[in-house]
Amino acid sequence: MKRLLDVLREDCRLTGTKEGCGEGECGACSVIVDGEVVNSCLIPVCQVEGSSVTTVEGLALNDQLSPLQRAFLEYGAAQCGICTPGMLMSAHALLLRRPHPIRNQILEAIAGNLCRCTGYTKILDAIAAVSSGNINKPDQSE
Repeated sequence: MKRLLDVLREDCRLTGTKEGCGEGECGACSVIVDGEVVNSCLIPVCQVEGSSVTTVEGLALNDQLSPLQRAFLEYGAAQCGICTPGMLMSAHALLLRRPHPIRNQILEAIAGNLCRCTGYTKILDAIAAVSSGNINKPDQSE
């Protein structure tokens, strides 16, 4: 039985979702299924039939990075890139539920996502910047 991760990457060619550990421990493969963050390496694709699945590719709108994606760039929150899609998805889900989280809520939201490069400070700062409005929506004239 194919995993959701495999179908996304191989069949749908949505390669933004990364495989890290393959055991649901690192969060690199995080996607949003029906509003909930899940590790796509643990989900048989048959379990998401009829569900809404959002990958990191779904964050951009009209070829414009989302404010969260732009914040990750501006704050240097992306290093090697393996954890970045999962971090973005966990942060996106948090900001949908709680648009102005406090730092501890951000920490809790990304607790299932491991990063070996940044030390988390830049990631937390990027998410906090979006929640405080310091990263605005793209200019419509661009």
